[in-house]
Amino acid sequence: MAGSPTARRRRLAIELKKLREDHNFTCLQVGKELDWSSSKVNRMETGQGRVQPSDVDALCRFYGTSDELRELLKSLAKESKTKGWWHAHGDAVPDWFSVYVGLEQAASSLRSYQGEFVPGLLQTPEYATELSRAWADHTAEGIARMVGVRMRRQELLTGENAPDLWVVVHQSALMHVVGNRAVMARQVERMLEIAKLKNVTVQILPFDAGAYPTTGPFTVLGFPEQEDPDVVYREGLTDSVYLEQPADVGLYVKAFDHLRALALSPQRSALLIRKLMEEQL
Repeated sequence: MAGSPTARRRRLAIELKKLREDHNFTCLQVGKELDWSSSKVNRMETGQGRVQPSDVDALCRFYGTSDELRELLKSLAKESKTKGWWHAHGDAVPDWFSVYVGLEQAASSLRSYQGEFVPGLLQTPEYATELSRAWADHTAEGIARMVGVRMRRQELLTGENAPDLWVVVHQSALMHVVGNRAVMARQVERMLEIAKLKNVTVQILPFDAGAYPTTGPFTVLGFPEQEDPDVVYREGLTDSVYLEQPADVGLYVKAFDHLRALALSPQRSALLIRKLMEEQL
């Protein structure tokens, strides 16, 4: 299975939960049969922590799965224990954001709305540095590592199996001067460059778009495997929220569709971005 360790762990959790539900067992019943706590079963099914291949083997034998499925799930457990490139950057990637980076690396589509700042995958190093400096407790070294991670994340847009990225950015994010006008001029130029990629669509939501259905930035991540449902990601100052329930995800998908319908077309968006770039010079 392609994807990051995070995505493999999530896929394994989905499959284990499906097996239990297909056999009409509760977590408590499974735990009792295998002499485990029900919380251990629940953690395995929610992707909290690493799962041992031996535990997967025990579950599969209990459920009576085929040898092929048992080996596949054990393989997922082994692969989910490896570390992604972002783990080497320490606290530059906090635990609550590490999950997102792992999912982002495995995604086949990213649909994102940002109202205050330019999205991370479109940022220049200078713009990202200025945003990171807003955190008073970050050292110069820490800021450099954070920016390095952000630039490394951008490599997925031009790599093999690059995801389709569709972003809607509110005009206010482009009018908000971060750093100085030279930084902003380079930033909007960078947006135009990335928008030329065949897998990237950039739209600007203008000031006169009227009311729209969102209260903050969000990203909907889609995955290549049908068994892996979409995830909605929302970020706060110190934590993040991941929504996976179909009803919740559906609302955000509809909201994004509404936003891109209200936004300028990609062509008109490029014209506005170019106009704003010229004003910054």
